Amino acid sequence: MGTRMAGKGKALELRERPPHTEAKHKLLQSYLGAWFPILSKRNGRLLYYDAFAGPGRYSGGEDGSPIIALKTLITHNHAEPMADTEFLFLFNEQDKACAEHLESLLDELKAANQPWPKNMKIGVTNTNFVDLTTEVLDGLGEATLAPTFAFVDPVGIKHTPMSVIQRLTSYPKGELLVYFAHDTVVRWCGAGNIDQALTDLFGTEDYKGAAGLNGSKRSQFIHDLYKHQLHTVCDFPYIQSFAMYDDRGKRLYDLYYCTRASIGLDRMKQAMWKIAPSGDFSFRDRFAGMDVIFGAEVDTTPLRKHLLEHFNGKAETIEEIIEHVIVATPFASNHVKRATLQVMQREGLITTNQVRRGSFKDGTVVSFPGVP
Repeated sequence: MGTRMAGKGKALELRERPPHTEAKHKLLQSYLGAWFPILSKRNGRLLYYDAFAGPGRYSGGEDGSPIIALKTLITHNHAEPMADTEFLFLFNEQDKACAEHLESLLDELKAANQPWPKNMKIGVTNTNFVDLTTEVLDGLGEATLAPTFAFVDPVGIKHTPMSVIQRLTSYPKGELLVYFAHDTVVRWCGAGNIDQALTDLFGTEDYKGAAGLNGSKRSQFIHDLYKHQLHTVCDFPYIQSFAMYDDRGKRLYDLYYCTRASIGLDRMKQAMWKIAPSGDFSFRDRFAGMDVIFGAEVDTTPLRKHLLEHFNGKAETIEEIIEHVIVATPFASNHVKRATLQVMQREGLITTNQVRRGSFKDGTVVSFPGVP
């Protein structure tokens, strides 16, 4: 579907889906596939909130994030065990034409999946993120928001103030995947002409400290400050970010995933590592003084370096090592045993209390000899 008339005769031109957006949507799909069944086990109601939903489709016919989220649940192989949980989907799109186009696609999706699951409720709103979020939260009164996954993926920097994100995610089981316009922020920090927007974005004026920095130092300062604000203002103990680079090595934006549960952090990391970069872009993080590139080929050199330094002279159980990797590194639990510890054992860098080399069963104690 290429063009649709909506609103007051306004023509809606659907955009092309760039490769990095495709990867972002695959990440979302992979993570929701884990989030839905995990949270539904102990909760009678879940909320998926897409704050900048878009028109639901791209010019090449590819699904947008709202359709992806719904199809992930409809086609889930654990749909039947989740039937007793009510799933609320709230899709907000400020552009009227896009919102109307999205509604038409949702109608088509429902018609193609009859009978529509009784436990799936959909709402589409046509307002801005700040007003809608404030209205929803004010309407709760003393009640608690259902466990929520908020996908906050705006264009630009003016629509996602830290104060509103803090309110939205202040509930115990709130999770957040938020887009951060890194290139734009780095370019305009210190210019003085959008300071109010930047102050709202960060929830502080500390970003002005980037004005005297250049190059990678300026970039890292901005990245670390936003992560720090998500930690301190929004009280998220676990945050994983990755940066998107184009094929010329230019940093386009950052994504931050925020949670209060290490199991969620591990599932998101596993999803991140599944999305192999193409030649058009790459996902990266900076860890242990080295670049970490997310993709099908996993180079655990930075992780091995980190473990040797962090556990220098200590002996820890395999469970403690895995938990540390999950909460303190860009790597996931499935990178620890075979890809990392087995290699270190072959190189004589660690020893274990297991007779069988390469075995890291539960309870295994791993010793890291001190480095002189």
